Amino acid sequence: MSTGLIILLIVIAAVVVLGAVALAVRGRTRHGGPNLKRRFGLEYERTVALHGGDTEAAERELTERLERHGDLRERPLDGAERQRYADRWTAVQEHFVDSPRQAVAEADLLIGELAAARGYPDGGRYEEQLAALSVHHAEHVDGYRQVHRAAAGTAADGTGAGTEELRSALLGARALFEDLTSAEPGRHRAPAGTDRSTSPAATHSHARSHTPWALHRSRPKES
Repeated sequence: MSTGLIILLIVIAAVVVLGAVALAVRGRTRHGGPNLKRRFGLEYERTVALHGGDTEAAERELTERLERHGDLRERPLDGAERQRYADRWTAVQEHFVDSPRQAVAEADLLIGELAAARGYPDGGRYEEQLAALSVHHAEHVDGYRQVHRAAAGTAADGTGAGTEELRSALLGARALFEDLTSAEPGRHRAPAGTDRSTSPAATHSHARSHTPWALHRSRPKES
């Protein structure tokens, strides 16, 4: 085979490969938006906002998360493990009454530990753990983000987190905690925007991880 023919075959092969890549990119651009919106829900909107409204940049980030963590399979918890975590969460909520900042810090660490137990990246790699959780628990992952930020003493606007911000963060994180400790993960997750207080999931979880009335109705003193 002549050198010229070999070069021609290489060029043809390169053109075919480049064409396939271009078609794949166009296909992802054409179909990625609706698919990603359905998959990530409010997390999709939050990511677009984070990128200043740049939808393509946001979709690139979300696609990368899917590629890294989409195949992750959650390790199941046995009944004793679920109960231990539920008891610890209840203790955190009760601790909030007297020491809200410390309770929120405990909640942050507890969710990180729980996620690692379910097979997600270790809590010491918070950003990577959060990205993985966003792929499989997109509707509730922002609760973890809020409680982590509050545990660092920072409110959403960059100022110091006050008692109400701490309370809201803890309540927001509870939904993710309930998903991660569920005996049947994902089966009873409410769609984004659903009022969980009236869903079957809320009734089920209330029995094992109820919120102390003081967390809703009193104004605990700052620690």
